[in-house]
Amino acid sequence: MPLEGHWRRINTPLRRLTTRERNVAIAAVAITLAAIVAVVIITLPNSRPAPGPGCIYAIVAGYTGAQPVDACGAKARRICDTRTQQGDPGAAAIRESCRQAGLL
Repeated sequence: MPLEGHWRRINTPLRRLTTRERNVAIAAVAITLAAIVAVVIITLPNSRPAPGPGCIYAIVAGYTGAQPVDACGAKARRICDTRTQQGDPGAAAIRESCRQAGLL
């Protein structure tokens, strides 16, 4: 059986926040939101530069996720020679990178 005034006593806050505490809470939320917006804006642009001349960079499927293929010079030529004759999607990404590098 419910007690008299029990609901009101349970649902009434112990005390109200003071103006200073409320201002501090609002400032903390505003600073947090500003920091989140700043991080999102900073990380939006693509910061990876294009590979240099004679270099390839492609993302291919690996055993546990995406695997970058990044090579320059003779190693890049060797990768282009071996992977461009294959028909898998990873080979297509490498082939496109080889074409952009001028190795095909």
